[in-house]
Amino acid sequence: MIKKIVSSLILTAGLLSNAWAEEAPIKQLKTFLKSNASLSADFKQVSFNKAGQAAQASFGEFYLSRPGKFRWNYEKPFAQEIVSNGGKVWFYDADLEQVTIKQLDDSLGSTPALLLTGQVDIDQKFVLEEQGNDDDLNWVRLSPKNEESGFKYILIGLNHGELGGMELSDNFGQLTRIYFSNIKLNPVLQDSLFNFKPPKGVDVFEN
Repeated sequence: MIKKIVSSLILTAGLLSNAWAEEAPIKQLKTFLKSNASLSADFKQVSFNKAGQAAQASFGEFYLSRPGKFRWNYEKPFAQEIVSNGGKVWFYDADLEQVTIKQLDDSLGSTPALLLTGQVDIDQKFVLEEQGNDDDLNWVRLSPKNEESGFKYILIGLNHGELGGMELSDNFGQLTRIYFSNIKLNPVLQDSLFNFKPPKGVDVFEN
């Protein structure tokens, strides 16, 4: 009799554990988005072609300060900067000597960092689905409810409740995956880090 009771408790505990595990990634994502005011990390960004083959890898640093501020510093193989502040996003390509300025809402298809800024209600804008474990990360899929969003989905990968990776699939068949490392939560970041001034002599285009 005792063995049966113990077996029942173990089975029940296992079922509850599995149910929690299925819900945990989405809960962890929402907690992460609400609980951290700033973040810094190194990143590796890999672009894939339509055949699923890695086409290019880029490396750099990422900074986030809520609400609404982020900076991507691409260092290799090409120098680029993406800076968000004051409702606008600056895209700077050093090789092209060109700066493009977009409104923050219009940039969602270009950078998944908008999701991390606290500017987006993910329950209102997306359908959330858990995707299981891959590359030691628990992935959550965010599918836009607006069919005109410009992309198919965004995946966010979590490592014990912390940001580990992101993936963006757009409507042109392009796939981009980003891996984060050396993550620091709530570091002190200077406001000047998010103030972008176009270098002299570059072309500036504003949408």
